[in-house]
Amino acid sequence: MAVAGVLVLARSVRMTTKFTSASDIPVGFVEKNVKLRGKLHHITEKGLEVEHIPISVPFISSIQRKWQSKGLLLVRLAGVELAPSGMAWLQQELKPKQTIWFQLLGREDLALECLVLVNKGRFLSMCLNEEILRQGLGRTARIEGLHHDSRLYWKLHKRLLRAELKALKKSKGIWREESYSERIRDRISNNKFLQTLKQFANWLRGSI
Repeated sequence: MAVAGVLVLARSVRMTTKFTSASDIPVGFVEKNVKLRGKLHHITEKGLEVEHIPISVPFISSIQRKWQSKGLLLVRLAGVELAPSGMAWLQQELKPKQTIWFQLLGREDLALECLVLVNKGRFLSMCLNEEILRQGLGRTARIEGLHHDSRLYWKLHKRLLRAELKALKKSKGIWREESYSERIRDRISNNKFLQTLKQFANWLRGSI
């Protein structure tokens, strides 16, 4: 019973530990694709800077708070190559200090490759990875950290491809095709001869 008590306590300590860097997270958590909760702080070109919110357990959590260090986790949207418009969308969609969930898929270069979810109402949640692709704000990419031949890799990759295909069919975001009139207007505005002619006309008008 004493050994069992020690094992339970060790597991409780690990589950209630506040992770402040990707290297702090046990390998077993990544391999089992554990889902963690966090508070969003910043949105950067490298990813989301998130403060981990550990599970709170009476007595154990109060002791741990005294020696836990401070730091933010760098969370990247796995399988997504963000377009500039995708970054702007994230900054508009997410609020500072907002609570998010991130499911661990891999760990690369001190960053966590994750599926990121935000709550939409009491019972609904939205996967940011899929929504960005569904809105045409990015492209699918290799899911770093997962074995390319694993069932989970292809299951998630198919989900992301389906989301991207919806944007492609609806010509949304980066997949939007310019109309014929827009293409003609762009060609005219980029024509060097017409630009020179316009400058000459402006000069002539100003000299009269």
